[in-house]
Amino acid sequence: MYHSILDTPIELIKGVGPSRADVLKKDLGLFTFQDMLSHYPFRYIDRTKYFKINQIDPDSQYIQIIGRVISKKVIGDKRAKRIIAVFKDETGIMELVWFQSLKWVDDHITVGTAYVAFGKPSLFNGTFSISHPEMELYQNKPSGRGNLTLQPIYSSTEKLKKFTLDSKGIQRLIAGLLDQVIPQVPENLPQYIIDKYQLPDKKMALLNIHFPKNQKDLNAAERRLKFEELFFIQLQLLHNKQLRQLKFKGVTFDKVGEKVNRFYKEFLPFELTNAQKRVVKEIRIDTQRGVQMNRLVQGDVGSGKTAVALMSMLLANDNGYQACMMAPTEILARQHYASVTELVTDDLVKVAILTGNTKKKERTILHEQLENGEIDILIGTHALIEDKVKFKNLGLVVIDEQHRFGVEQRAKLWRKNIIPPHILVMTATPIPRTLAMTLYGDLDVSIIDELPAGRKPIETRHLFEGQRMRMFGFMKQEIAKGRQVYIVYPLIKE
Repeated sequence: MYHSILDTPIELIKGVGPSRADVLKKDLGLFTFQDMLSHYPFRYIDRTKYFKINQIDPDSQYIQIIGRVISKKVIGDKRAKRIIAVFKDETGIMELVWFQSLKWVDDHITVGTAYVAFGKPSLFNGTFSISHPEMELYQNKPSGRGNLTLQPIYSSTEKLKKFTLDSKGIQRLIAGLLDQVIPQVPENLPQYIIDKYQLPDKKMALLNIHFPKNQKDLNAAERRLKFEELFFIQLQLLHNKQLRQLKFKGVTFDKVGEKVNRFYKEFLPFELTNAQKRVVKEIRIDTQRGVQMNRLVQGDVGSGKTAVALMSMLLANDNGYQACMMAPTEILARQHYASVTELVTDDLVKVAILTGNTKKKERTILHEQLENGEIDILIGTHALIEDKVKFKNLGLVVIDEQHRFGVEQRAKLWRKNIIPPHILVMTATPIPRTLAMTLYGDLDVSIIDELPAGRKPIETRHLFEGQRMRMFGFMKQEIAKGRQVYIVYPLIKE
């Protein structure tokens, strides 16, 4: 089996060793060279800008100043002992303070010498100071990675800091590791994709994500690594889809029978849009292939997703199978039940509803009817996945707003039949097609992009917190006109 140098254990990074490796594994989950190089900085400090002392304000973040140490003294004793240096430029003076490594500071920071001082300023008694500044000789600034224009800042922990693995310590480890492995880092994207999307190669991306020379290089590295991550997620999803199709044979809906034909000719009160017809055809093709269908149908509220779902469920019924539709809330389940029962009558199909509020006596009868095949279509909430709910022959599962359900919840429905039923997912969430294919790479995507005649177009708007009162005003106006407002919260507690 092929092993990349990036699979090498972190113990073999120069300067790590068993003790440091142990804490890197426990605290950061880093086990290999690959993990270490994927521990990206969470932010960067711009080292290209220099401040004058009179430009500092209390809200300043990290700054660097060119100045001269004009005095230095040790004050306090024992734990309160510290070194304070007065630092001066042509606009004013400030203090540099050290509480640790005092001998090193006393030996290396000399009065009369010009330095570049870097750190986060604070204001005390009217004087700005920097505690534990990074100091570089001004006339002898180091070259290479020591002279970074954008300094990487890495996440660390208190335990790691005890092993001198703060941000600076991690930076040194990664710098050494890059020097060690960069010539051997394999490219994991095809060249035609790199060329097509104008991406830097893997080596350059790793160098520039950790030690960018400028913002442009950093942006290019971030774009490459984000693309790569999404690319491999998509590949994995497509691979899973292929494996599932090989492993799980689906039930076959061979015919369009009486139920679909009667519904279309006698019950459907409107003409299907071209978009609805296209999606129904895609579902029809899927369910004939003998492999499990997994299809996402996306469309605005009012675009006719329920009619498409109902025709799909009738198709299952025509082929001797039951169908169910699961909604995330009881309100939504009852809306679907009302919509479906308005469109069909009992002499065409028997439709039932099951929610958490269904009474015990009704539930017992419903369970029996479901098991003996009397119920053709069952609509409900999470109650559908209970172990007591058993179908005679489930052929199609329709899931509304699937992101509201966990993977295990959906899988419980799949296991209601020996041969996994076809899966049809509906969403009104406006997702761009390319993003939908990324999020739902294991699903085929259908879009109902046309509203039925007479339907008003749906407007989707994103408002910020500052526009909340404006939104409330609009809601008040709509209510005054006799209209209704529907508010959805992700949590009932909110």
